[in-house]
Order: sequence, then C-alpha cells, then structure tokens
Amino acid sequence: MESLGRGLVRLAKGSARPERAGFLQSITGHFCGSHEDEATVCCGLDQNQFVISDSEFPGSTRILLKRPSFCPIKHLEERQAAALPEALRGRGVDVGVAVILQSVDRRVLLTRRAKNLSIFPNIWVPPGGHMEPDEQLLEAGLRELQEETGLRLEPGGFSWRMLGLWESVYPPMLSRGLPRRHHVVVYLLLLSTESHQQLQTRIKADESEVSAYAWLEPHILECVAAVEDGAETTGRVPSHLPTAIDSLCGRPGQASETEASLCSVPRLEPATLTGANLAWKPRGALLGTGTEGPFRGVSCIGPAPCSPSPSA
Repeated sequence: MESLGRGLVRLAKGSARPERAGFLQSITGHFCGSHEDEATVCCGLDQNQFVISDSEFPGSTRILLKRPSFCPIKHLEERQAAALPEALRGRGVDVGVAVILQSVDRRVLLTRRAKNLSIFPNIWVPPGGHMEPDEQLLEAGLRELQEETGLRLEPGGFSWRMLGLWESVYPPMLSRGLPRRHHVVVYLLLLSTESHQQLQTRIKADESEVSAYAWLEPHILECVAAVEDGAETTGRVPSHLPTAIDSLCGRPGQASETEASLCSVPRLEPATLTGANLAWKPRGALLGTGTEGPFRGVSCIGPAPCSPSPSA
C-alpha cells in the first residue's frame, strides 16, 4: 500500500555510523564485488531505523542480500543517471516488506497487483508494501497483509522468520526505462496454524490494490521457483506446469468459494517477481520438498529459526 511516510535504508560498514543510502547507490554492490550479486549482511532496526551492515549490532539478523544480475542500478551509466530528475536522484532507498503466508496445509497466498498501480502492475506477488517510520518489520508485514487482503492473523496463531533481502528496482530492466523506484524488500515467512480454507473465509481483498488472489500448492511454487532470471520476455515455464490451478483462487467481491475454484497460472515474469521466486526456495522448508535455493542456510542465523507470534 502506498504511504506518505516510508522507512528508508541506511548502510554501515565496520564501526561507522549508519548513513542513508542514495537512490542511485547499489545496496548489494555496497557489500560485494561489482561482478557479484549477493552478500551476507546483518540487518535490523537500530533506533527505529532500518540498517544493513557488514557487522552484527544489537537486535540484528544475519541474512542473505541479493539482486538480479540485470539490476538497473548495477548497470546504470553516468549519462543515464544524469538524465534522471534531480528530485529522484536525491531520493533514498525505500524499505519494503513482503509476506509469504503459508497455511498449515502448505498452501501459499499469492496476490495479483491491480493493473492501475504505478509500479509492477498486474503482476503476481506476495502481499506487502512499504514499511512506515517507527514500524517493526513484522508489524509492517501484518498491516500490509490486512490492508490488501483483509486477513488479520490472531496473536499466537502463527510463527515467523526472515527469509532474505532482495534489492528491487522499477522498471526492473534498463531496456524498459530508467529507474523510478528503488527498494530493499524484506521477505518474511509466516507459518499459520490454520488451513487455507479457514484463512480464505476471512479474505476481503482491496480492489484498488489486488485484482485476484490464489492459494498455491507446493508443486506450483516449485515451478515458479524454477523460472530463470534475466529473460526479456516471460520466463521459461517448465513443461509440466498446468495451464490452470485447480485450487482456491478468487477476485475481490466474488460471492462464493465455488466461483473462486479455478484460475489461470500466475504470469511468470522473473524480472517483475521482485525476488519472490528466490524467497520460495530456502532450504525446502516452504515448498515442503528437498529443493534448495539461494537463501538456504542463512534464513535466520541465531536463535530458533521461527519466532512465535506475539501473545495476546
């Protein structure tokens, strides 16, 4: 959901004080070589500011930060940067939160963004949006989930952990235009104690943001996770991917569950999945298979891998 107040990314190295990241600054590139696209970092809130650092600090989580190989900020030339409006060049990097909500029967909620949205329109993504100033990460994720889908997760009804950080730029490729938005998206995995049918009864999607939604099964998620990055056209779809999902799908305002029983396979375009295909394959935990992926082994280094939801 759009918000006037937004949390901004701040970067730190060693003992230096965190400084606000610039719009044209490559967040991933700040912590790795120019030819690399990932780095292990520490992130968290420090004095109500979202900080990414190469060193641990109180309350931080050690996590994997990634960007696509075609990240526009990585490949932006000086003449292209100079062509951007001054106001945009002076803008910071926004903090986004994406919620991977998994039901107890291993279905994952995916939403299709409304076609009139200014960034990533008509694309299937997990619920999420900007983190507002003074918000906690989980608080921001739960707020966005409720605002977009109407789902309110009750305290004690879920556990959660951080999966990884994804550097997202829109448009996602320079061939589609110069950058207009720059985010670091924090992916949170929320494991509900309810089935997707139980959760479905409470969905009241916001039509201004969500045009459709679907509860995806593990084998469909495997196909999404298998889509290759870097293609200019729709991603390469595995041959065994069905043309429709015989699962619980729907659109805002539908009268019954029966009307929402079948939907077409989500459009798979890796440049605009904003890291979702990577978030769906850490250590096989989410997919319920042995699939490994770029976030394996670093989803939460420290205490227990999943934290219980706040008590009532």
